[in-house]
Amino acid sequence: MKNLQRLLLFAATTLLVCSTAVAQEQKFAELGEFKLVSGEVIRDCRIGYRTFGKLNADKSNVIVFPTWAGGTTEELSGDVGPMGMVDDADYFVILLDAFANGVSSSPSNSAKQPHMKFPKITVRDMVNSQHEVLTKVLGISHVKAVMGVSMGGMQTFQWMVSYPDFMDKAIPIVGSPHVAPYDVVLWRINIDAIETNPAWNHGDYSENPSKLVESEIGELLLNSPAQYNRTHTRAQALESLAKAAEAPGKDANNKVRQSEAMMALDVADQFDGSMEKAAAAVKAEVFVIVAKQDHVVTPQPAIDFAHQVGATLLELESDCGHLAPSCEQGQVFAAVAAFLKQ
Repeated sequence: MKNLQRLLLFAATTLLVCSTAVAQEQKFAELGEFKLVSGEVIRDCRIGYRTFGKLNADKSNVIVFPTWAGGTTEELSGDVGPMGMVDDADYFVILLDAFANGVSSSPSNSAKQPHMKFPKITVRDMVNSQHEVLTKVLGISHVKAVMGVSMGGMQTFQWMVSYPDFMDKAIPIVGSPHVAPYDVVLWRINIDAIETNPAWNHGDYSENPSKLVESEIGELLLNSPAQYNRTHTRAQALESLAKAAEAPGKDANNKVRQSEAMMALDVADQFDGSMEKAAAAVKAEVFVIVAKQDHVVTPQPAIDFAHQVGATLLELESDCGHLAPSCEQGQVFAAVAAFLKQ
């Protein structure tokens, strides 16, 4: 888990041990020629998804849960089950693979638009594709909740404003409606570490470039200094980096496209740049969870938006940084379960 893009949207292994859910079959929705907000088109577009639980008669128990950056629904399945964040005994849970995660249409798996020929995407494109899967493929026109962690939380904020009538509740966790300047620098470093590597070759590389640098960045930013120094010796820090250097890492082209999407995130772009207008469009009940010492997703934009929409707000106090929802998972899981049952 030393790859920055994979880690950046939660430490999946810390969550997987807390759930007994078995990963359901990977499925795909074929969307054909999918038009992006830029006007470009993803050819032979497909979106990966998995479902858990049973859909009730009136389809009122659906929860939509998109992936974090670099994460897959296979990894996210660890959050589903009686000991997870959402219990599939009560809800019909739909996990959705985001664009450029290597499962849904991505630079790494597109036959017609491989590598950097794959068009730039936005978080709004991710959400639009998911809406099409739900409405046109699965026949679902309304859901109980949309929720997600990190980039999944970003998608949740976008869902609130793009399709305000679609859900009763929304739960963004360590996400943002508008990434802060500090966050933009993080993603720019991530991209530059890849594209300035001589092995990059404009995306047509033979060996994954800059995976070690990404891991080093992730080690620093996912944790707070206090937490990292408490949980690692100097020898352990060096050992973890050595292991990262040997691991294959995830596709660099995918990382670039998802990083660009997060850098561009602004849910107000549909509302003449007005966050007040964006907030006014929200109809769902909202529960925002932030980590006060998060160095990956600055919490203040989410806090501000929570106040604007009258949301319930939980500010995690631990020094675990972006990984606070994992460190404080007992509190987070209980709070999410209670909010869903309200």
